[in-house]
Amino acid sequence: MQGGAAAPIFSGMETRKHTKMATRHTPSKTGRPAARDQDRYYAAVAARDKAADGTFVYSVATTGIYCRPSCPSRLARRENIAFHTSCAAAEAAGFRPCKRCKPNALSLDAEHARMVAEACRLIEAAEEPPTLDALAASMGLSPYHFHRVFKTVTGLTPKAYAIAHRQKRVRDNLKRRTSVTEAIHEAGFNSSGRFYANADEVLGMTPTTFRTGGKDMQLRFAVGKTSLGAILVAASAKGIAAILLGDDPEALVRDLEERFPKAELIGGDRQFEDVVAKAIALIEAPGATFDLPLDVRGTAFQHRVWQALREIPAGTTVSYSELAERIGLPKAVRAVAAACAANRIAVAIPCHRVVRNDGGLSGYRWGVERKQKLLARESRS
Repeated sequence: MQGGAAAPIFSGMETRKHTKMATRHTPSKTGRPAARDQDRYYAAVAARDKAADGTFVYSVATTGIYCRPSCPSRLARRENIAFHTSCAAAEAAGFRPCKRCKPNALSLDAEHARMVAEACRLIEAAEEPPTLDALAASMGLSPYHFHRVFKTVTGLTPKAYAIAHRQKRVRDNLKRRTSVTEAIHEAGFNSSGRFYANADEVLGMTPTTFRTGGKDMQLRFAVGKTSLGAILVAASAKGIAAILLGDDPEALVRDLEERFPKAELIGGDRQFEDVVAKAIALIEAPGATFDLPLDVRGTAFQHRVWQALREIPAGTTVSYSELAERIGLPKAVRAVAAACAANRIAVAIPCHRVVRNDGGLSGYRWGVERKQKLLARESRS
């Protein structure tokens, strides 16, 4: 079915909540749609609307077949068309499925979604990541075709998905294992050295520090005041680890403590005030240069999104769809939005410059009103 649903279209029920047609569909006990729906259904057939696939099928009296709304066959005369709420209803009326659009089979999109979901399960269950050739063979596709389908559906290559899954397993294992080595090997890394080579990118710190909640890690921090409320800036030896905005300074400090429950938090000295001043300048003087290093903690995908955010000029905005295209993953709009929401370094990583496709302001971790004011200031600078 359209949109990646895995249910067969002859279920008689529309599973895609995002289509208006689904919310207004009113099947009858006879398997024929209500009369008030038929004009809409005919318009969908005339437009070959893929979004209507799965909500109904239509039959043609002169051919004795029934089709999906999106069937590319020549449009029949209106008086020869009847509508049915399901494939079963059409077949009960004596019609057979079209061999061209195959209405009683999964749509191509749904078949791809099912195939990729199965491949993901194989990757997750394997001790060693399966090769591209092995995955493609298990799906009955060529490696090139399978690679393209997988990336279209998930926004990631099979290799990137396997790496991300192993990284997640390491993070989960480190939370419950006393031995870092055991946690790494259980996640599927044959060699600790292979994991440690990229440990900072995966965890944002060493595995031992991650497991102990930041133990033996020092974070300098200070709370300041801006025209938009309180601001907390925290930095490790590597760079700025957090810029938090809010109304209550104490709440910001508690937030930092929860993120690094065992880290040593050290109040900033006079020298650190210069760091805080640069962060405040991003709010009070949009377009100000921020040349301090960042200690960014996140997945490889989040890093890509956050880097793209830093490349958006002050005074301009992009939509989540545009941002997804900029990182080369146009299908990963929801994942991009999630990465924006996970950003912990306000204004320096300007997630406030991302808006909805219609230009409206969507949610902002530090309040939509702050987002609106930040954008207004930048547009005037």
